[in-house]
Amino acid sequence: MSGVSLSRASLLGFVLEEAAVPVSSSMGSEARGLDVMLELAAEAFRARNFQLAADIYQCQLRAKQPGETEEMHLKRAHCLVLGGRLSEALEEYQLLSQQGRLRAEHLDVLVGYLAESMRGSQGWAEGEPPGKGLLSCLKCTGTLFEPVTLRCGHSYCKSCLEKERESHKASNPSCKLCKEKLPTAGAYRINVILNSFLGKYFPAESRALTLRHEGNVLYKKNKPLAALEKYHEAIALAPKDHLLLSNRAQINTNMKYFEDALRDGNAACSIQPFWPKGHLRKAQALAGLQKKDKALKEYLICIALDSENKTAKMEAQKILCDLLSPIAENMHQRLPDIMQVMSPRSRIKGIVLNSLNSRNSSNVFENSCKVSVSTAGIDPKQEWKAHSYCNLTKPAQGISNNQDTLKNLSNELALTTSEKKNALKTKHNPIAEDKPGTTECYNKCTKRARLQSPSREHDVLPKLVDAFDLECSLCMRLYYEPITTPCGHTFCLKCIERCMDHSPKCPLCKEVLPEYQALRKYNRTVLIEELIVHYLPEELAERKRVNDEEMAELSNLNKAVPIFICTMAYPTVPCPLHIFEPRYRLMIRRCMETGNKQFGMCLSDPVKGFADYGCMLEVRSVELFSDGRSVVDTIGRRRFKVLRHSEKDGYSTADIEYLEDKKVEGEDYAELVRLHNLVYDQAYMWFSSLKQILKTRILSHFGPMPRKDTDIQASPNGPGWCWWLLAVLPLESRAQLPFLAMTSLQERLNGIRRVLLFMSRNCPR
Repeated sequence: MSGVSLSRASLLGFVLEEAAVPVSSSMGSEARGLDVMLELAAEAFRARNFQLAADIYQCQLRAKQPGETEEMHLKRAHCLVLGGRLSEALEEYQLLSQQGRLRAEHLDVLVGYLAESMRGSQGWAEGEPPGKGLLSCLKCTGTLFEPVTLRCGHSYCKSCLEKERESHKASNPSCKLCKEKLPTAGAYRINVILNSFLGKYFPAESRALTLRHEGNVLYKKNKPLAALEKYHEAIALAPKDHLLLSNRAQINTNMKYFEDALRDGNAACSIQPFWPKGHLRKAQALAGLQKKDKALKEYLICIALDSENKTAKMEAQKILCDLLSPIAENMHQRLPDIMQVMSPRSRIKGIVLNSLNSRNSSNVFENSCKVSVSTAGIDPKQEWKAHSYCNLTKPAQGISNNQDTLKNLSNELALTTSEKKNALKTKHNPIAEDKPGTTECYNKCTKRARLQSPSREHDVLPKLVDAFDLECSLCMRLYYEPITTPCGHTFCLKCIERCMDHSPKCPLCKEVLPEYQALRKYNRTVLIEELIVHYLPEELAERKRVNDEEMAELSNLNKAVPIFICTMAYPTVPCPLHIFEPRYRLMIRRCMETGNKQFGMCLSDPVKGFADYGCMLEVRSVELFSDGRSVVDTIGRRRFKVLRHSEKDGYSTADIEYLEDKKVEGEDYAELVRLHNLVYDQAYMWFSSLKQILKTRILSHFGPMPRKDTDIQASPNGPGWCWWLLAVLPLESRAQLPFLAMTSLQERLNGIRRVLLFMSRNCPR
């Protein structure tokens, strides 16, 4: 059936025919017919044709006994919800409730549909992030307490990480932002710089955080009154901390101080409109006050912002289940019919049920949710899950429109979390109170929250922050690309890399950091960078200017060019290097950072330090080892002459000028070509006469002998085979150096010819 396209008209006719099977038909035929119908309904559901599926179930319900139709009624109700026929869906749910067969978990599709409608009408994205304070924890969203920076560069509260590790013992927890796995062993170490910064510039908030954690400990020890006192003190110090307000609301709710809990919930939602937990705490307080209509609104907002919140889902389902029951609990009147719930006396009218009875609202629904129908199939195993309401179909047309449309739901569900502007004073803190007459637009409040969090750090003027508090202890300059080690100390990227060249230990506490030396994977500390950008923009601009000047100096391939003193190198010839000295580790890294990936290679000189002629090498790849050593694959590029010898940070540098062969024309060029061909043939014969084992070694290291160039003067260095031959000839380095300095191809060819004649006469093959 999965490959059959379902036409609603034709298939419905077929269904009606099957429903009209004579009574004289055999029981086997009826069972087969039922199975076919149920399969067709399931196929229609998978094709997202919810209206057709609902009609098929309705046809089947006509021929069944009342006691045998519970599952069909429930499935038809789900289809009606997802198809937008909400009034009919409520009738199905009510019928199940009258039979005593409706349970709260049966309403997950309805709750999910309402939350999805709200999310679409408000333009929210699922998982809408709350307003992020500059010093907020990425997990609890509160101000960082004992901040820990992970290797990925993101910072969290130490207690949040420990709680995450404890709750995910079976699985490996990961960073909330980058999803990098968290360490499963070892103690989390506090970031020294961040912790000092918080303590110095936010003493009140830091004290409030300490009181919060003391209150949490007392609450776990079943001492709620003592915990509440700690939270009173904390909120007096940090009245805009939404996490403090939320936690105090939870304690008040558990102690049945619902009015106080509601005030804290209102304040938390005003500060962070997109924070699901704030709406959850507010809903719990409203439910305790028996304000089920408002509680349902808050639960739906919580689900719209966090579809994985199981607590909000279950509580919303319970409220709807109560409202659909023959006698609605917690209401002041008997509700013999679900339509009576929509009476003006019930405040639920404008929230859910009144709006749900729209069966002629296709245009309104389409405009509010902006979601098109998907014709793709869905997993049969998931067909009755709430996930299927992500794509919604249009409701049926032509049905009485004497009820309010779904637009009323969008208007009522657009809650005014910013409506609590008039503050009432409690004995510890002025907190906003809900006023029923307020109609201030919720979207204005949430838009402001997206732009800036009202955290106290925005009140600290940048000029009050001392740059000394954000300076690297190694270079004594403002952090540039800060890196925090697992031991909690922070350094500039280049500073810690230079330290790792010498020893795999933290420069301050001497703790071994073998993973840094082995992997060389450094992730910048995001929060410290943000603090510098926010509080020290002028100092950062100056620091960046100095860094750019240093990089430009290192990028110059004529002035202060880094020199590797080791062996002879030739243009176009590979030159693999084994790097183990700290000075050359630094030199290679700088060459890679600048982007030019080049450095000079020279022979050593007992007087000057290195020879006056050399060859530029270009790095093709670098392979790092666990002990810090590396193998660098390079290839020769241009020849140069040293103009000035110098030194930088332990390695040699030089001012250089590049060498090029002089070009000839006319008869001189023709003579040069004849000489070139003669020497090439002579070189080829010499290589061919070598023993096979020797040739194999040469080929594995230098590759095959290059072919003759069509234009022998095309390259400023001359033909490539000349340099290949000089590299494989068994000559001392001092004898090879003059060839590198020659700028005449004819002179170089004559020199090679003399060497080959000498080798053919005196050297064994």
